[in-house]
Amino acid sequence: MVDSDDYKYLRKIDYPVDLRKLKVEELPAVCDELRRDIIEELAQNPGHLASSLGVVELTVALHYVFNTPYDRIVWDVGHQAYGHKILTGRRDLFCTNRKLNGLKPFPHPDESEYDSFCCGHASNSISAALGMAVAAKMKGEDRKVVAVIGDGAMSGGLAFEGINNTASTPNDMLIVLNDNNMSIDRSVGGMRKYLLRLTTNTTYNTIRYRVSQRLLGWGILNEKRRRGLIRFSNSLKSVLSRQKNIFEGMDIRYFGPAEGNDVVELVRILQVIKEMKGPKLLYIHTTKGYGYAPAEEDATIWHAPGKFDPDTGERIKNDDGKPHPPKFQEVFGKTLLELAQQNPKIVGVTPAMPTGCSMNIMMNAMPERVFDVGIAEGHAVTFSGGMAKDGLLPFCNIYSSFMQRAYDNIIHDAATMRLNMVLCLDRAGLVGEDGSTHHGAFDLAFLRPIPNLTIASPYDEPELRRLMYTAQLPDKGVFVIRYPRGRGNTVDWQCELEEIPVGKGRKLKDGRDIAVLSLGPIGVEASKAIAIAELRSLNDHPDAPLHIAQYDMRFLKPLDKDLLHEVGRNFKKVVTVEDGVISGGLGSAVLEFFSDNGYEVEVKRIGIPDKFVMHGTVAELRQICGMDAQSISEVLV
Repeated sequence: MVDSDDYKYLRKIDYPVDLRKLKVEELPAVCDELRRDIIEELAQNPGHLASSLGVVELTVALHYVFNTPYDRIVWDVGHQAYGHKILTGRRDLFCTNRKLNGLKPFPHPDESEYDSFCCGHASNSISAALGMAVAAKMKGEDRKVVAVIGDGAMSGGLAFEGINNTASTPNDMLIVLNDNNMSIDRSVGGMRKYLLRLTTNTTYNTIRYRVSQRLLGWGILNEKRRRGLIRFSNSLKSVLSRQKNIFEGMDIRYFGPAEGNDVVELVRILQVIKEMKGPKLLYIHTTKGYGYAPAEEDATIWHAPGKFDPDTGERIKNDDGKPHPPKFQEVFGKTLLELAQQNPKIVGVTPAMPTGCSMNIMMNAMPERVFDVGIAEGHAVTFSGGMAKDGLLPFCNIYSSFMQRAYDNIIHDAATMRLNMVLCLDRAGLVGEDGSTHHGAFDLAFLRPIPNLTIASPYDEPELRRLMYTAQLPDKGVFVIRYPRGRGNTVDWQCELEEIPVGKGRKLKDGRDIAVLSLGPIGVEASKAIAIAELRSLNDHPDAPLHIAQYDMRFLKPLDKDLLHEVGRNFKKVVTVEDGVISGGLGSAVLEFFSDNGYEVEVKRIGIPDKFVMHGTVAELRQICGMDAQSISEVLV
């Protein structure tokens, strides 16, 4: 696409070295072409649009000023890095982004030397960049290191830990803090409000620059004196601007705010500060979705809009006119509101994902009972624990792969006290195009060893409603419910709310030859596999066809021991199916049970293999992992 005559500059830029041959005055045209290319590509191959549009100018300016890849750019959250990919040798491959065997959904060092660090999750850029800056200093390398972090990611605790260490560790790192007043949903919290108040002062900067140049010229600005000068000049700035910001209070030189969608001004600023010694922070202001009116008007929807018409902005929906099952997220959101209307103790908690997890449904109806805590998963769990300790009933909804970041909080601040709270793990299992950093692969395995947890997964949407109802009943303790991204299989999902006995599974189908034990919606694939296997067996062996039983376990913890005793007594071959890593999950629990109780049963485990799974559609990835109906059926016959 970029080979057309419309891309006068972009078609000549294979790598940043080509970009650096241009005049500064030509960079706005480069930005226009880069933005247009991103829009046209994502209109056909969906991905994260608004984030990357907002940082086009910053991307161009960074690669223009810094000698990448020798100089390091560490992105925080790869949603914003599409322009970076196009400028760093992947322009012709960008059409394969997020597709099976194509470009990775987020920057990763395995893909390009320009991708200095993995950045699927938020808030790690400052810590990683500081490590690189310290390494460069220790090795005597004149390598510049830049961390790019947004205002949403700044709400994460790791970002503050990194900044704290940056202030006390000798380094020359530059932090670019991009304030677009958004993460995915609108950013929240005191940091957002604080960033909006930061100002700079022209008189101060002029005086500071002249003093520092004089001292450098006299050769008396060593490290100890430099830090003393920073403290003095920060005090001077406080007087001139009538305020002191948190970064300068930590002896980190602060510059800004700057217009982040003005590439020429960004280049000027970066060229001035790139050679300065010591840690620095440049605060810029950008517009998420900048340069594309529909994305500017509704950045949440256009964060990942799916296919659309690039000229009109009309989003393309695949609607065949037939009724479709709702998304599990929608069922969660509507059921949560229904339960909250009945139970005044229920509150909702989400780390910056009210729209993605559909907690916005309750938020719109009961704003005083829903809390968006920003990108801070550990805090979300402990905050929920505090409310639970004093009598409220939090439904804390966190994507499965992000719940990994709150592991200690679950143990220390919830399970040890047997608090009554519900942890809803959205996007559990294989999630598709977002790839290895976003698959909800590990939650079953890492949660199962924790005492005082109930771990459940619904077979379908009505079961999700029943589990949510059960979880909010008195004295249920820490109740975990995991469910996948996207649509299920049940159109008529609005069942009666009724209790499911904790730790009790159910038999879905009788059989005598093989027992299939499934957990969660992957059981639907298992049901299809059983039908395929039994039909094949009937055709091949009409006199003795296979009869395969299926059990929906419902709960990983506690296991249904009565059900497993029944299976152990009556079957010699068992197949377990789960949408999680094969190491430590349902299959492992079943093997342990049979071994502990003396059953000699052949167990075949089906699940996500012991490796990081690539990106692709869920159907493609299930086939690769042997978790689709056809693959499961081949294990059964």
